[in-house]
Amino acid sequence: MAQVGIFIGTVYGNALLVAEEAETILHQQGHEVKLFEEGTLEDWQYYRQHYALVITSTTGQGDLPDTIAPLFDAIRDQVGYQPELHYGLIALGDSSYDNFCGGGHKFDALLQEQGATRVGDLLEIDAMEQPEPEVVSRPWVTQWGTLLK
Repeated sequence: MAQVGIFIGTVYGNALLVAEEAETILHQQGHEVKLFEEGTLEDWQYYRQHYALVITSTTGQGDLPDTIAPLFDAIRDQVGYQPELHYGLIALGDSSYDNFCGGGHKFDALLQEQGATRVGDLLEIDAMEQPEPEVVSRPWVTQWGTLLK
């Protein structure tokens, strides 16, 4: 089965809850999974040959949380073209704010610019609608895991 690195951007812990639930589901499907609460560029580079799952909330005016912003900057500034990368993305946000799920959309746009291939659709989770984001993410993660080779 696949090796999956889950890269987490969280402020209040909701993205971490989603990531832990995703880890459980993917393990049950037979995948090898590792969580990165403050992933480094070195961690990211390893999973370029495997699968990366980015799970991030949004802060401020559509910004990334401090736990994942340095990784985003490093990927943007030091990686460049990475067509071998296959990834998934779960964006958490609050639709009562401008730039809903802006952090996740920024990460997705960067990876698309760099030639990476998104596996499945980007999942948006709205805190206004879903107080338990891990419940919303379960079916998506289950389906995403079946797409991995």
